[in-house]
Amino acid sequence: MPYDRTYHLLGRLDKIRARVRAAPPDVLEAHSPYLAMAAVVTCGRPAPVQTAFWHADHVGTYVQPALEARLGAAVAARLSAPLWRGVRALLAPFDATFVAGRAQADRLRRAGVPNVVHVPFGVDGGLFRPLEPPAERAGVRQELLGSEASAGAALLVGVGRFAIEKRWDVVLDAFARVRARRDAVLVLFGDGPERARLERSAPRGVRFAGFETNRTRLARAVGAADVLVHGCPYETYGLGVAEAVACAVPVVVPDAGGAAESADPTVAEAYASLDAAACAAAIDGLLARRDRDPSELRARALAAAARVPTLESHYATVLATYASLRDS
Repeated sequence: MPYDRTYHLLGRLDKIRARVRAAPPDVLEAHSPYLAMAAVVTCGRPAPVQTAFWHADHVGTYVQPALEARLGAAVAARLSAPLWRGVRALLAPFDATFVAGRAQADRLRRAGVPNVVHVPFGVDGGLFRPLEPPAERAGVRQELLGSEASAGAALLVGVGRFAIEKRWDVVLDAFARVRARRDAVLVLFGDGPERARLERSAPRGVRFAGFETNRTRLARAVGAADVLVHGCPYETYGLGVAEAVACAVPVVVPDAGGAAESADPTVAEAYASLDAAACAAAIDGLLARRDRDPSELRARALAAAARVPTLESHYATVLATYASLRDS
């Protein structure tokens, strides 16, 4: 793809059709919108159960926000209606459409998509878990803070793809406001087409750690943080947020999109989406709670971590749905 070359077009539908028909599968899943789903449809129903997993909402992420900014919400809704009809037609042939986020599931149902099944993604609890004992957490934390920050500095992390829709500009602007009032470090894990631009515009105290391929190291880094900060209001779920909650890390999330669905209000702050000042205030609020009573905040974070859906619960629901669809 021109904007992000790590994404590729799925163009050889004939090869997919030949592979699928040669199998043939008991269940055929489409995990990428549009071309992958079209590939399943062109296979001519070789599987008893065919499902779609709706991971990305391009209409709600790109089209409607752009139209709303220029023409207002009512006009944007009318102009987007044909696109939602296209989504409905694309998903209609599937026995079920799995959606991880509750808000996204509701959006698809409003668009008339049939057989929408809401199943939150599961977190790998063997990796993403509270970092204990405290001495180990302190060691990882100091490593991430680096030599220039004081031991009492606030450690913030962000995890995700550096693309324009992720709105890291909001996070960087908010962090600059926080750092003007206290010693703090922001470590960002990820990569993408916007990385160079973000590095040029980043305030002091921001470290770009790159894309961490070792999931154990990533989980330890997240688990050592004081706060995870998220900027994207267009998530269909927000797995990185759920993983942070599973690590007993407080989170700051926008009040729109799927990211906030994983944020337990007892140990999280939601802010008006795309508002950097509100994001900074939310970060300040969580850090003030940490400073005032760190043991209480930690206890609440540990309780929230125990409630995060697991991989096992996710797949149990998916497989139970398959069994029901097969027997119906």
